[in-house]
Amino acid sequence: MDFLVIDDDKMFRDATCLLIEDEGHYAQPAESGGVALETLKEDPFDAVLLDVNLGRENGLDVLQNILKDHPTMPVVMFTAQGTVKGAVEAMRRGALDFLEKPFTAEQLHTVLARLKRFNQMSQSIERLEREVKETKSQNPELLLDFATPVMCDIMDVLLRAAKTPASLLITGESGTGKSLIARVIHEKSHLADKPFVTVSCPSLSKELLESDLFGHVKGAFTGAVKDHWGKVKAATGGTLFLDEIGDLPMEIQPKLLRLLQEREYERLGENVTRQADLRVIAATNRDLKKRMAEGAFREDLFFRLNVIAVEMPSLRMRHGDLVRFAEHYLKYFAAQCGRSLGGFTEDALNRIRAYAWPGNLRELRNTIERAVILTKHDKIEAADLPLDLRNGQSAPGSIPQPGDLVSLEKMEEIHIRKVLERTSSVAEAAKVLGIDDGTIYRKRKKMGLE
Repeated sequence: MDFLVIDDDKMFRDATCLLIEDEGHYAQPAESGGVALETLKEDPFDAVLLDVNLGRENGLDVLQNILKDHPTMPVVMFTAQGTVKGAVEAMRRGALDFLEKPFTAEQLHTVLARLKRFNQMSQSIERLEREVKETKSQNPELLLDFATPVMCDIMDVLLRAAKTPASLLITGESGTGKSLIARVIHEKSHLADKPFVTVSCPSLSKELLESDLFGHVKGAFTGAVKDHWGKVKAATGGTLFLDEIGDLPMEIQPKLLRLLQEREYERLGENVTRQADLRVIAATNRDLKKRMAEGAFREDLFFRLNVIAVEMPSLRMRHGDLVRFAEHYLKYFAAQCGRSLGGFTEDALNRIRAYAWPGNLRELRNTIERAVILTKHDKIEAADLPLDLRNGQSAPGSIPQPGDLVSLEKMEEIHIRKVLERTSSVAEAAKVLGIDDGTIYRKRKKMGLE
């Protein structure tokens, strides 16, 4: 935990910080209420230790200012003039606990332990509130009721695997619901009451991602001004979800492999080996076998992740589910907007069925939300849909459906887009297509990709 110690007595302030750090926490000193309030604006802390007597300042007034800006912050008051009346007043104003100076190391240990329990409880409440909010917005129950047989088979495999500690790998195009399925697996598992922690692998630099995943100690790198526990620690007892694992930097992959095989890890800048009690679910829209062939993904890590693997089908392959999803999103967003809508017109449904949905569930969700907001009628009409749907055209790069009549030029564009998506550079794409760099640059410009 991270503590802010506010006291005008430097000797006492520094001694208290040392005692806190001896307990394995981080402590930062502040000599006045003003300094403390500025510090709290810049950095997050888990708790505050505050002296009642701060020279010309009244610690109880500082307490009120802290709680005004940080209403959930646990604050422990201490003073050399401890009285029952003072303790009652501090608690009345919002202090969590009261400690009389001079205190022993054992007394401080007891208070720190109480603060740690309070912090854990607060984090659990915050996590549950966040998960309830996310669950309501996504309505994962819808994903457990399919008209498409392939999805029934996939969910049967995943739900049977959910009750085991085995690692799971979910592949599929972007927007097919991989992260939502991962959450459903967690909620249907024996770990449902434990944390579900997400790490987005391509979102940070290598150094920051490693710190975010495993944590770091003070001084491990420039800017590491205090100890930090990573997502592995936060997921203890629960599920660690590694989103877009195919983009995990090569330098971090051996450490993830060790986590999966040995259930061990080390924080950045620290030689202490720690145990990890969690299950791992990974997802990617990348072809991991191709990434292995390119030397960008470790083969041993792939096989360790690939214990139970499923591929999420694209929305264009799930015609039986498509209209049901669209109707679900209509009801959800209509309720959010306070609108009473009677569904879709037949023309609008035909356009929805005919479209290829290259963005999958994410694109469908956004499309229906837009239509609900903009429609002037009591039903969603074809005119309320985006231009591509209204014209009966698929979005750029989408795959034609059986029976569609398309030109050779269109087929070439679709193929070029797919090759560009699956190669790491324009030069590599040109080599795969058998054309020179100048030709592919001209074709990209014509397709509006520059």
